[in-house]
Amino acid sequence: MKYPYYLLFFLFIACKEDNSEYLQLNGFALGTSFSIVYGDTPINYEKDIDSLVSVINGSLSTYIAASDISRINDGDSSIVVDVYFSEVFTKSKKIYLESGGAFDPTVGILVNAWGFGPEDEIVNLDSTQIRSLLNRVGFDKVSLENNKVVSSVDSVYLDFNAIAKGYTVDVIGRYLESKQIKNYLVEIGGEVRVRGVNSKGEPWKIAIEKPNFDGTRSFQAVVGLINETMATSGNYRKFKIDEKTGNRYAHTIDAKTGYPSKNNLLSASVISGLDCADVDGYATAFMAMGFERSRAFLKAHPELKAFLIYDEAGEMKTFQTANLKVE
Repeated sequence: MKYPYYLLFFLFIACKEDNSEYLQLNGFALGTSFSIVYGDTPINYEKDIDSLVSVINGSLSTYIAASDISRINDGDSSIVVDVYFSEVFTKSKKIYLESGGAFDPTVGILVNAWGFGPEDEIVNLDSTQIRSLLNRVGFDKVSLENNKVVSSVDSVYLDFNAIAKGYTVDVIGRYLESKQIKNYLVEIGGEVRVRGVNSKGEPWKIAIEKPNFDGTRSFQAVVGLINETMATSGNYRKFKIDEKTGNRYAHTIDAKTGYPSKNNLLSASVISGLDCADVDGYATAFMAMGFERSRAFLKAHPELKAFLIYDEAGEMKTFQTANLKVE
């Protein structure tokens, strides 16, 4: 389950470049806000983009009862999935394997149980119920065969929400590229894909949000992007507080234990030349892995840049990979 954990920040100034103005489109998609800015053409592609979002929702949204994924989760084994579902499934499997299961789309059944998903939560969820639900968790139990989902366990529940926003950003970006647009920014719920430069001829400026548990918002750092993608995940905005114990439960569920992840990582921003869906998945995986495991993972994956914010003995600290420059 993802949530827009950092503020998109960029300066948009309409100006003349190649006899065309940069256009800016704003609205709502996938339950959150979006912003799209592009140059190279005066044509408004908003209707086409809305159509793309609608098709992706029809394939991957667990919040739409008639979507392909919802019907699969309801036990319909006859569904032949489309190219969107197939690509997200394949990308998710790769990240699942690389992260040692930290990123797991089958954990959705537990996300629901804890009250963070589209389905009803289990009131007074106990350890016995969690152990039972864990028997249905594990992306290694699921495969695609002839474009149909096949599972070795009954009642598997797939949830690609941790990667779907990033993937939708990619689909829109690819569409703009098909229209020969070389300079653009696509952002949905904080997940970003950019190509070229902004209207001032400079890198696109994206701000990483500082983790503030009191609901206020401020910036921790600013990153300049050219031909890259960026996604951020965190546990400081979406959580639940147990009325009896006062304990705060983060929305990231540990697929190994079935409980909300407990580690000192507050926020993970991942940047790369890979697709936005990929960095979206890695950011989510890091939140389940914690700071030390994430840092070790990044050392083995130089294709990724990252900015991590973590807690050490009550003090907020930051870590950035050597290949990342921030302002």
